[in-house]
Amino acid sequence: MQMTEKIYEQALELPTGDRLILIDKLLHSTNLPTQLEVDKLWAEEVERRSRKIEFGIAKMILGEEVFEKIKIRFGK
Repeated sequence: MQMTEKIYEQALELPTGDRLILIDKLLHSTNLPTQLEVDKLWAEEVERRSRKIEFGIAKMILGEEVFEKIKIRFGK
């Protein structure tokens, strides 16, 4: 049995709370952004885009136009 499979089997024996703590620690060890960080970045992006629309900086394009351009570009 591979080491990861053995650890996985042992982790399944832990109480749910301990498994969640372990999951959290493993996810943090990957240095990937957390959902909270992703949500914060998206909120900032929404604000940035909203300001551009509000001040007339952004050019608005209808969704139908966007999808038509995608079909033309990628042939689908």
